[in-house]
Amino acid sequence: MKLANEIVIAPVITEKSMYGIPNKKYTFKVAKDSNKIEIARAVETLFGVKVVKVNTVSVKGRFKRMGRNEGYRPDWKKAIVTLSEDSKAIEFFEGMA
Repeated sequence: MKLANEIVIAPVITEKSMYGIPNKKYTFKVAKDSNKIEIARAVETLFGVKVVKVNTVSVKGRFKRMGRNEGYRPDWKKAIVTLSEDSKAIEFFEGMA
């Protein structure tokens, strides 16, 4: 069994992810082998909130070039976590919205 901080790797801070904050939707980069139940438990233990729904997206690594060398960035998994209406907001995202 993985720890919560091994499942939730980092928050995703993009313009599109910021639009979900008023609706209590937060976006995280998560471990590729984690499932929705593990992600929900990890977010609940890390931030002390109540998770209603988790949507996951497997993101393909982008093609990159550096001079004559070329390759792909690593694939990763993104989770959009929806909190319940009576749940408190996640403080980390509050200053950015």
